[in-house]
Amino acid sequence: MNLIGWIGVLLVTLAASFWSFWGTIEAFHEGWWQPQLGMRLLQTAAYLSPAVVFSGLAVLGIRWPRVGAVLFLLLGAVIATLIIIDRSSISIQIILCLTALPMIVGLLFLFGRPQPKAAAYAVAMGIPLLILLGSGAEPVYRVCTRFDDGDRGERLVEGQGVTLVWAPAGPGWSRDGGVDWHEARERVRYLTEDGLSLANEPQDFWRLPTREEVVCSLTRGNRNAGGTWDPVRKQPDYERKPDKEAPLWDPYSPLIYLWTSDEADERRAWIVVYHGGIYAKRKKLASPSIGFRAVCKPGATKL
Repeated sequence: MNLIGWIGVLLVTLAASFWSFWGTIEAFHEGWWQPQLGMRLLQTAAYLSPAVVFSGLAVLGIRWPRVGAVLFLLLGAVIATLIIIDRSSISIQIILCLTALPMIVGLLFLFGRPQPKAAAYAVAMGIPLLILLGSGAEPVYRVCTRFDDGDRGERLVEGQGVTLVWAPAGPGWSRDGGVDWHEARERVRYLTEDGLSLANEPQDFWRLPTREEVVCSLTRGNRNAGGTWDPVRKQPDYERKPDKEAPLWDPYSPLIYLWTSDEADERRAWIVVYHGGIYAKRKKLASPSIGFRAVCKPGATKL
């Protein structure tokens, strides 16, 4: 019974540790954007909630095995029901991880009794907490030191041999995301010269930036990040890792990916992440975190 109980403790600790790591990284990657600190903390709590649930149920299972067993079995059943109702198109591996794992842990707690309990508590709560602190140290420092001058107007950005004017907040800068590549490419054509409205006819003052132009314009600590584009490897290099800060980004918007004018193939185009990563995404993808910001050359009249 002791071995069975410890297998249950280790399995649930593994699950809680994974969600602790993933939740921390994602909370600061895409969740740390609400203008109010309280809302940002609530977002972080939401990302960390799976880890808290697993660790909390583990503590209950160690203290009251039958109660913990029932709760783990119910958790697996509830998740399975929600997946069926929502008709989620997720892989069978993920479905099994979300449903079978809690049920297996429930059975292990039902028949197992980990001893000594103090050590079981320490493992179930301590390891996920240490992972949370370790994975969260750098993101917390980064978001606390982000540069933001609050200027969401038209910006002239220079760096690494690239000088561009970036569109102000409005139809040429989709700070709330939700714009696919086709719409982004079409919208910039109708953007008026001041970047504040859309005309009835194509104006062709603005365009989408290339991958290289975004890479060369990214910043960290109010300084150019030293980004360069390697055309052979088709990968960027940076002197310092960029971050989501002014003048290119609004730290308090959900937008973290920018469409570029470069196409990967007929179905995909390249996006640049605020931290400098570059990925090919489906052109029809229009999530709240993906959008665009139009650019033009200084003093341009027609592209």
